[in-house]
Amino acid sequence: MYAQYTTCPLNKQASEKQAEKLAQEVEQFLHPLLVCLDLVLDRRLVRTFAQAVMAIIVHRSRSTGLWLSELGGVLLSPDHAPAGTKRLSNLFLSPKWSSLLIDVFLWKRAEAFVKRLQETGQPILALWDSCVLEKPESLAAEGLCAVISSKAKRLKRIKPGFFNPPKGRPICVPGFHWMGLMLAGMSGVPVVASLQWWTTRGPCATTGREVARIMLWYAHRTWGRLLLHIFDQGFAGLPWLLVLVESQLRFVLRWRADYHLCDVHGHTKSPGQLTGHLRAWQQGPGWDAVHQRTIMLKVLALPVRHPDPALADQPLWLVVCRRDHNLLPWYLLTNEPITSVDDVWSLVFASSRRWQIEQMWRACKGELAFESPRLHDWEHRRRLLMLASLAYAFLLELMQPPWEGTRDWIMHFWCRRTGAWTRLTRVPFTRLRTALSQLWSAFPPSIVLSGRSSPGAALRLFLRFGMNHVCFP
Repeated sequence: MYAQYTTCPLNKQASEKQAEKLAQEVEQFLHPLLVCLDLVLDRRLVRTFAQAVMAIIVHRSRSTGLWLSELGGVLLSPDHAPAGTKRLSNLFLSPKWSSLLIDVFLWKRAEAFVKRLQETGQPILALWDSCVLEKPESLAAEGLCAVISSKAKRLKRIKPGFFNPPKGRPICVPGFHWMGLMLAGMSGVPVVASLQWWTTRGPCATTGREVARIMLWYAHRTWGRLLLHIFDQGFAGLPWLLVLVESQLRFVLRWRADYHLCDVHGHTKSPGQLTGHLRAWQQGPGWDAVHQRTIMLKVLALPVRHPDPALADQPLWLVVCRRDHNLLPWYLLTNEPITSVDDVWSLVFASSRRWQIEQMWRACKGELAFESPRLHDWEHRRRLLMLASLAYAFLLELMQPPWEGTRDWIMHFWCRRTGAWTRLTRVPFTRLRTALSQLWSAFPPSIVLSGRSSPGAALRLFLRFGMNHVCFP
């Protein structure tokens, strides 16, 4: 065996130190939550809370990633898996805490992120999207409702060279609806602000529009018009447009090609008919994040109105981004004033940042196995999903620039890869999670909590982070 592939004692000692250091960072990352939980839970359950977040990072399996029986084996050891599973069950079944505490924690981290971006002068983007959690083999879990399978939709796409694809109506399977909100700048790593799951059946039944409206109300209450809200085509339409206009928020909404708008002369046409004969204002290169390539973009904009009488007096702009390689154009509807071509480019690049939340869906479903929980009760399952959200938020924290040295070191020694793709990828999320999983598997760290929290300390923490004024229903 070559010398460079042997494990030297120096690397072993350094790995042990890095494992303990990163475990301490997990505890520091969760410190506001642990202090609040320490007031209402047994200290052993508080320790299990922090260990569960680390166990979710360590256990990599898309089909069993969030099974309590599997996490229990990671929490202690495979021969003591039943005892670890019992600890996790006691944590999730405890009536003394709620998943809303994690909601507040993520929201306050988003507030700190906004303050940092304000200091740098960057535009602050609120990225919105919805998704589904599919449970096709489940029937008894509380809150299951019919959702359109995104997996089936993806498999039904026509592949070049393959014929007779399946056709027909969309395939529905049991599952849950999912709404996400991320905050981001024009560059850099985003942060998770809120993740909400909802259903159309049972005692927790609601609608996606109601969930999004509540989240939008809290965002408006917290940041006002500071954020530029970016929405995909799923939000296009009159009902949501009325909500945005009434709230007086800044928004960029990707408009559907078959939804009509009015030009300055009052003619109601589709976006393609309104802009098909117009020449582009300017063209320039842009990055296609889906296909990982540089493409040529051509942009233009024109003032429009919505044909509904309720929005007849609301000035809007339709931004068109034409893309080469036979890609469909983007139609972006916004209430931002446009005075120059630079304003158009800024809106196009802001809308392209919405790909970050698509990457979150991919990471949560693939890497963190959000579709694998086997808990019957709605609140218990939500607690487990929120713990997995904390694991994702911590991994995003490690992707920030201050952690570049530590991140590169653990990926070099614990998830070494060859090839041009891995060299050109700036911050590979999967490699980072794999390296951290293998490091903690080889050198299991310990969680050492500080002294018992006092009610005064918790009160000071609440006053410092303002955790008493944000609560999602």
